[in-house]
Amino acid sequence: MLGAVVLCASVRVIKQFERGVVLRFGKVRSEIRGPGLALIAPFADRLHKVNMQIITMPVPAQDGITRDNVTVRVDAVVYFRVVDPLRVVVDVQDYESAIQQVALASLRSVIGKSELDDLLSNREHLNEGLELMIDSPAVGWGVHIDRVEIKDVALPETMKRSMSRQAEAERERRSRVITAEGELQASQKLALAAETMTEHPAALQLRLLQTVVEVAAEKNSTLVLPFPVELLRFLERATPPEAAPAAAAVGTSAAPSIAARPERPSVQADPLLDTQRLDHAASSDVLAGR
Repeated sequence: MLGAVVLCASVRVIKQFERGVVLRFGKVRSEIRGPGLALIAPFADRLHKVNMQIITMPVPAQDGITRDNVTVRVDAVVYFRVVDPLRVVVDVQDYESAIQQVALASLRSVIGKSELDDLLSNREHLNEGLELMIDSPAVGWGVHIDRVEIKDVALPETMKRSMSRQAEAERERRSRVITAEGELQASQKLALAAETMTEHPAALQLRLLQTVVEVAAEKNSTLVLPFPVELLRFLERATPPEAAPAAAAVGTSAAPSIAARPERPSVQADPLLDTQRLDHAASSDVLAGR
């Protein structure tokens, strides 16, 4: 009966994810007990089981002021595990609480050293720095920090509105730049088209006909069609050259006809009219002599 009691007091079960540290009369034994059945000396040994699994610890949200004087509220999460059960039992009283306090202090330090843009867009770099800050003291406690992540960054409402206006202005600027680039490309293409139409006037007429087809497709009752001067010049140049010699021939044939025109017959003198003209002249001389 006594043997059964002693056996029950000396047998311990260690799970697969645990390790055992034995203290005999308050002095730690260097041997680490693995998973399975472990025998200890009753009334002399004390077995401390240490969990070797990865522990997820949320870091409470911390209020801070960034380097560019913006008030933010940041929270994070820490993933760590025990790598040396002996140091965890001997060197630190409560390693989970110690890790949490280090994480809080490191998070506030990272907030003060970073700018708002880094907290919002460069979190990977901040996570690495935060991991190094927490891992430095944790290594001496037998704990390894696997990963640290910043979960959320809470901003004041005024800052959210300011960022929204900034983003809207940036989108407006990009839209104007894109529109200006489109206008530049369109003007370059139009200049090339104008040069082509200058070299080939028929292209202008084809373009005009195409415009007529496009407008007529809408079934408008009234069609106002501009008639460009270039088209008139094209039609003038397109006039056959035979018309000019024909006009010259007509002018040449007209000249002899004018020269060969017969003269009008002269009017013969009337004796009676001459006698009357002489009498009138004599009477005028008599009156002048008086």
